[in-house]
Amino acid sequence: MTDKPTVLFVCVHNAGRSQMAAGWLRHLAGDTVEVRSAGSEPANQINPVAVQAMHEVGIDITANTPRKLEYDLAKTSDAIITMGCGDACPVFPGKRYEDWQLTDPAGQGIETVRQVRDDIRQRVEALLAELLPARN
Repeated sequence: MTDKPTVLFVCVHNAGRSQMAAGWLRHLAGDTVEVRSAGSEPANQINPVAVQAMHEVGIDITANTPRKLEYDLAKTSDAIITMGCGDACPVFPGKRYEDWQLTDPAGQGIETVRQVRDDIRQRVEALLAELLPARN
């Protein structure tokens, strides 16, 4: 891992969970971590309910767009975090790999998406503490 770790969040559509996770990590880590997100089958746009839920906590992800997961993107990432999407999310040997079992916010109401958002925040905080343990 380099001085500035690179984290890649992956879910199938790159429209909800991975976008919220990337938003949280950017918000909490600032420029101390390079944050990426991608999907194995990216959607045309980010889930508007996920955008709304993140906006409620002061994080704007409206400018983000779903991105296709490319081999080089994963190869150059230090940590790959998948969002409980099972076999649709590939595993790249030799990388720090975690699979976060999270409810898919697609088609869900704001209450459910808020719960997913808050669950993701807790997981991102724990990840950040592991990536940058000396950070005060």
